Parts: sequence; C-alpha cells; structure tokens
Amino acid sequence: MSGTATLTDHVAHFVAMNRKLGYRFTKHEYMLRSFVRFAEDRNEPFIRSETAIEWASGRAGVSPSARVRKLHVLHAFACWVHDEDPRHEVPPRDALGPLSERRPRPYLLSIEDIEKLLAAALCIEPAGTITPLTWHHLFGLMAATGLRIAEALKLTLDDITPDGLIIRDTKFGKSRMVALHSTTWDALHRYLAVRRKTNASNGHLFVLASTGRPPIRTHATRAFRHLAEQTGIREPGAPRGPTPRSLRHSFAVRSIENLRPDADPGRHMLALATYLGHVEVSDTYWYLEATPVLLGGIAEATERAHALRRGGSHD
Repeated sequence: MSGTATLTDHVAHFVAMNRKLGYRFTKHEYMLRSFVRFAEDRNEPFIRSETAIEWASGRAGVSPSARVRKLHVLHAFACWVHDEDPRHEVPPRDALGPLSERRPRPYLLSIEDIEKLLAAALCIEPAGTITPLTWHHLFGLMAATGLRIAEALKLTLDDITPDGLIIRDTKFGKSRMVALHSTTWDALHRYLAVRRKTNASNGHLFVLASTGRPPIRTHATRAFRHLAEQTGIREPGAPRGPTPRSLRHSFAVRSIENLRPDADPGRHMLALATYLGHVEVSDTYWYLEATPVLLGGIAEATERAHALRRGGSHD
C-alpha cells in the first residue's frame, strides 16, 4: 500500500484481508473505525501509543475487560500497519492489563428443564396464533440441533431440504448441512403446517403473528429469559443464568454423554465440530463440561487402563 494511505485506508485493507480468511470481523471493524475517528479528531495521521491507550481507556462506564479487549484489537492492527509504514507506533498490548480468556460459568439444561421451557412457550400470548408455536419450535430446534440463535432466526423455508437444514453464512462465513433426527423432522413438519397458512410475505421459517417476520435476537433472548424464570430454571432478576446459548452448550455435552462405550471420542469430536459449525475442533472442547456422567466415564476408563497395564482383570 502506498505511503499516502490514510488510517481509514489501512483499516479497510486490514478488514478485507481478515474477511478473506473467513472471519466476519464486524466488531473488530467497528472498534478500529472508532479509533480512526478518535485519531483524526486530533489530526494524527499515524498511530501513536499515547493516543491508542487514551482511546482504549474509553469513557466512564466501560468495563475494564472491554478496555483491555479494545487495546488488544488495536495492537494487532498496529503491528500489521507498522510493517507497512514504520511511522505508525505499536502500543504496548498489555498496557491496560492482560486479556482474560476466563470461561464463563456454563448452565447445562436437563431434558426435563427443556421440556418445561417448551411447554411454557406454548402458553405465550396471543393464544391461537403462530407466536407461541414459533417460540416453542424455535427453542426446541435449537435444543435438538445445537444451532446458534442467530442461525436459527435466519432460517428460511428454502433452507429446509430432504437431507436436513442448510445453515447459510454462519459465524465464520461458511455454510453447512445439519441433519435432523426423525422426531425433530416430525416437530418441524407440524410447525410448517401452521407456518404455511400465515400471511407472512417473507420466506423466513420462524415468524411472529404481530409482524409476520422473525423475532430479532434481543427479543428472542428476552423471551427465553422470561420462560426460564417462569419455569424456575433461572432465578428471577438474577444477573446471570441460562440463556439461549445454554441450549447449544447442553446439546454438545449431551452428545458426549450418550457416546457408545466402543465409540472413538476423537472422531466424535471432529464430527461434532463440523455439525456445530466450528472452524477448529478446539473450539468444540470449549463447550464441554465435567458432568457426573462424563466424570464417571473417565473414572471407568482410567480403572480399565490401569488394570490392563497390571495384567489383571478390570472387573
């Protein structure tokens, strides 16, 4: 890139490069363009470490972790643009602290929890419309397939094929096929029988009676939280608890718990990563949790291996 390129030009080039690698890069682009505006207001055509730290520190009310994340994003961009033009400074990455990758507490839902939640969804107003059926089948499909909420909300009627669901333009810009169990097919066909009778002019699968369109993500999250509190799955008013993501997490863990004794866990994890739409299988391990079932299986496998090494029986 020429020496006359502006910060805006560099950001556009950096974003385009990352998207060609398969990343959406939406949040990162928003952060970097925010920094560019901040620097331009100070008439600074080049990245300065002092300005970078001031920008990342942000306004009052921004959490410490968000400030750290902003500086880490800018640091990566600065390293790249510094190679293009050494006049750009590279701010110290950990000037506001290290980036914490601490895993949030998972909330695993039992089959009974999910059944209670889906039953409560059928009682949502307005009764007799497609709305309660939409919430029931939306959350039911997520529980049965591990779909991300954004993926489920974007489904269209054209995405339903005899082989399963086509999940298009996912988190990492890829598409995949999700096979369905026969019971899931049955539930989906029951919903489709009602959905095709609605006056919704768009082709989305899940729609609400009030708009004829799919619910937005924030609406779906609020609806899930309301149902979770109503059924006792989540404590009312608690800042943390089960969310729609818990359905995906529970699906992943349950798939491991239900493995046959003779199954190869490594091959299963690779298949699960593909099914869930993960780029790396390591991303799938993030979903696993040490449940009593998994710990029991690990203990039994360890005892068998120890007994066999000693040449004895594992009975």
